[in-house]
Amino acid sequence: MPLAQRLYERPARRALLVYPTKALAQDQLRKLADFGAGSAFHAATYDGDTPRRDRRRIKREAQVVLTNPDMLHVGILPYHHTWGDFFRNLEFVVLDEVHTYRGVFGSHTANVIRRLRRICSSYGSDPQFIACSATIGNPGELFQKLTGLEPTVVDDDTAPRGRRLLVLWQPPGIGGQPLRRRSANLEAAELMAELVKAHVRTICFVQARRVAELILRYTREELEEFEDLPERVMSYRGGYLPEERREIERRLFDGELLGVISTTALEVGVDIGGLDAAILTGYPGTISSTWQQIGRAGRARSDSLAVLVTLPGGVHRYLVQHPEYLLEAKSERALIDPQNRYILAGHLLCAAYEQPIDDADRALFGDEMEAILEVLADPANREDSNLPFVAKRTRWYWVDPDIYPAAEIGLRSTGGSPWEIRVSGGEGELLGTVDPASAFRVVHPGAVYLHAGDTYMVEQLDIEEQTAWVSRADVDYYTQPISASRMSVLEWQTESGLECGARALLGELQITYAVIGYRKVRQVTEQELATVELDLPSRTIETVGLAIAPGREDIAALEAAERDLMGSLHALEHAMIALLPIFAFCDHRDVGGVSEAAHDDLAGPVVSVYDAYNGGVGIAEAAYDRLDELITAVAEQIDCCPCEDGCPECVQAPDCGNANTPLDKAGALLLARRLTGSAR
Repeated sequence: MPLAQRLYERPARRALLVYPTKALAQDQLRKLADFGAGSAFHAATYDGDTPRRDRRRIKREAQVVLTNPDMLHVGILPYHHTWGDFFRNLEFVVLDEVHTYRGVFGSHTANVIRRLRRICSSYGSDPQFIACSATIGNPGELFQKLTGLEPTVVDDDTAPRGRRLLVLWQPPGIGGQPLRRRSANLEAAELMAELVKAHVRTICFVQARRVAELILRYTREELEEFEDLPERVMSYRGGYLPEERREIERRLFDGELLGVISTTALEVGVDIGGLDAAILTGYPGTISSTWQQIGRAGRARSDSLAVLVTLPGGVHRYLVQHPEYLLEAKSERALIDPQNRYILAGHLLCAAYEQPIDDADRALFGDEMEAILEVLADPANREDSNLPFVAKRTRWYWVDPDIYPAAEIGLRSTGGSPWEIRVSGGEGELLGTVDPASAFRVVHPGAVYLHAGDTYMVEQLDIEEQTAWVSRADVDYYTQPISASRMSVLEWQTESGLECGARALLGELQITYAVIGYRKVRQVTEQELATVELDLPSRTIETVGLAIAPGREDIAALEAAERDLMGSLHALEHAMIALLPIFAFCDHRDVGGVSEAAHDDLAGPVVSVYDAYNGGVGIAEAAYDRLDELITAVAEQIDCCPCEDGCPECVQAPDCGNANTPLDKAGALLLARRLTGSAR
């Protein structure tokens, strides 16, 4: 409303509205029509789905442009000279759903915003920045890190609410065995099917694209006897083509669909019509995301149902035993690091491409700007050319006119353009895409790739062309990748003593990891059918990690109790990673781990957990700060699990590269108690 009023007062004003997803931008464009868009003022989305024939007109005429950080990064800032009138008159920049800008994505976006401020300044404008979020624990701090500006925080919550029934749903044991539980995916599908049969409009959230497709298939099978219902359920996830996503959004909004199974793509506030129920297949990793997903059902004052179906693993056992955590915990602090040298280096290249960098830009990019530019100016650091990236005269200039740096930097991963998934035969139809960091896990040779309820098999992975070739397949199993990693120490930043001579260290690590194989898992029963080895290239990152080096007394205690040292370390590593989402604002997939009985750099045994991103994004630091709480919770979780030798509820990990061997549950419990001083 204020925006429409300002545009009415002076039509020359311009506004940039930035949303984390294309779907949300499309939704908000429809909302703007209620305030005059299309009649009183011109508003338009400008993203990767915008037809090229419309782009020139939007640049010239649009008073309000709705976009996402990715398009701002790759399609607007590098071509700012074609947006001259827009930037000269830009008065408002809105960052919606600001809690989503965390970790790697948030660190990238912070640098995109700094580049935006720099371009605005060059055109003589100084826009006001406005950020919105309902679920964030540190709004002022995040805004400052994201924009480099000091905010005024408005935190009074006046949103209307109806009654909500919150259910923690633990899948039942199989054959009376509580430690062998029914598949959470199957439980969620059957819940979804029952709600759809009752015409209760439902959204089911999942944590992986593959799971979205599996639950879609299971749900449709449950609805087969109902003529029209199977087609009124659909999945929604990244990797679908733009026209597929738009059609699903339309069918949701119009009420044609009764159910949708979605990744976090629909977590933020897209208006998909009045939903009555939300199913969460697993804890999303944060309190913020949990309430975002629960809040998709029961808009305004209507009643709603929310069901959290628990998965195997420590964090879910913790929630079942401590339901007050969900009800009482506040939204977490979002962690970002705009000064991450790997991320910052890429954006300095983009900034130099947009316009030369001078000393005044240090206020935006930080004190390390000059040192990083010096590295980028050395041709020896560039693999594909004898040219440097940048060179300095009076200012820093971009050197190579044939290279477009923004195209090589992905905001939501470690970089690079998406890999294509194409259907073999015929014209090689484009089926979908996958980001480079996930390619070997999702489309390795032999992988089962699920798309909109259909099954495909990866026949060939062309690494040079970044293309996976797939064909239709009728199989009753899905695939899970297996990875392995090794760790070396670059530099320790800090160290503290634990009980019994153990040490906790935080520092810079080098991690080399690879997808070494995959498992075939039968659908519905989750029975493991086979393990297949793969020979794929490894990947190396430099990151920040936390290491625990047990003391001599700890090792002696394990020996006296006849516990396996490596199995104890390995089990402790799994349990720590499983519970990290409780103590750091992260998903368990954002973290990796290594355990070794004799590590060269530490001259002894070690358990290490690390940020799974180049440069780190603050997760290991958060774990280090709350290490005593984390290890205490780990000991409690292991101790209260009734299994004898370790299970998915306590120390087993579903994607362990060593097939969960060796694992010593009792040894991990003894070690955790000693580290916290509770075993003397």
